Amino acid sequence: MQTLTVSLADRSYPIHIGSGLLAQADLILPHLKRKQVAIVSNTTVAPLYLNALAQPLRAAGVDVIEIVLPDGEAYKNNDTLQIIYDQMLQRRAERNTTLIALGGGVIGDLTGYAAATYLRGVPFIQVPTTLLSQVDSSVGGKTGINHPLGKNMIGAFYQPKLVLADIDTLKTLPARELSAGIAEVIKYGLIRDADFFDWLETNMSALMALEPAVASYAIYRSCQNKAEVVAADEHEQGERALLNLGHTFGHAIENAMGYGVWLHGEAVAAGTVMAADLSLRMGWLQAAQVARIKAIMQAAQLPVTPPDLGASEYLRLMQLDKKVADGRIRLILQQAIGKAVITADYDPDKLTQTLSLTA
Repeated sequence: MQTLTVSLADRSYPIHIGSGLLAQADLILPHLKRKQVAIVSNTTVAPLYLNALAQPLRAAGVDVIEIVLPDGEAYKNNDTLQIIYDQMLQRRAERNTTLIALGGGVIGDLTGYAAATYLRGVPFIQVPTTLLSQVDSSVGGKTGINHPLGKNMIGAFYQPKLVLADIDTLKTLPARELSAGIAEVIKYGLIRDADFFDWLETNMSALMALEPAVASYAIYRSCQNKAEVVAADEHEQGERALLNLGHTFGHAIENAMGYGVWLHGEAVAAGTVMAADLSLRMGWLQAAQVARIKAIMQAAQLPVTPPDLGASEYLRLMQLDKKVADGRIRLILQQAIGKAVITADYDPDKLTQTLSLTA
């Protein structure tokens, strides 16, 4: 097992990465204020891993409430959030009851937001079971739900007490979900870690095959990057926004196509290529660098061609992005592989050209 720490003063917490961690109740018990937990999972993950997590806790004398939600991005909404509240209230869960998110990014975001708001705040723990959630969404305290008009528009910054990333759960991950997670891994190399990007180019086939040493290193290095960024900018006032590379374009794709039609990582991959294209048009990237970005996405079996929405529809949807300031869309663009910037200082005509690539 490897352990990292997200350094946030009195709200610091560990990230444990390794095999067989679900069964190790001793990793969770020290973080419980009361011997009662509510494990939130979904209809896909629960049959696979809920008992593996719950049974050791029950053996240690913990009262376990099981909350199983429908699976999919389409259910990351207020209606599903109410299911968590309903079951917590029915079981008289208290302020010292800990919520545990067992699943991917949707479960983590929903559970975290429920924890932030139930009784005005209860402890929660992240047990991510997808690659995307292990390397990104489980770390950093972003929680929330989608609104019909925009993704993640309602939420809170609320840090977990612990992140437990058991790489064994990746063995049951569908290939498409694995690729979606790799998009977020690639992101770290692009925004701040050129050496990691080089390593990924060399080791992509091994990562796709989930070779244990390679997968563990990729998760550790990704979490290390994420932890450093979060420690420096917890509430996304500056550097943390760089973690949204490809997301402004990608969220527009997810919204337009219908949540869940394109997986989040797939939309981010296409959005990252769009950001690279605009960076090229701005003279910040060279064509060879854009080719490397496309090639690594393709090696991970990710889309590099965005859907044909038309420039005007892309712009309309991108205006809903949380980074919009004074009506101006701010974008994460590339100055080099390993160096990204957040900027509103781009040529609008060049942005339209990028958005019209498939129009």
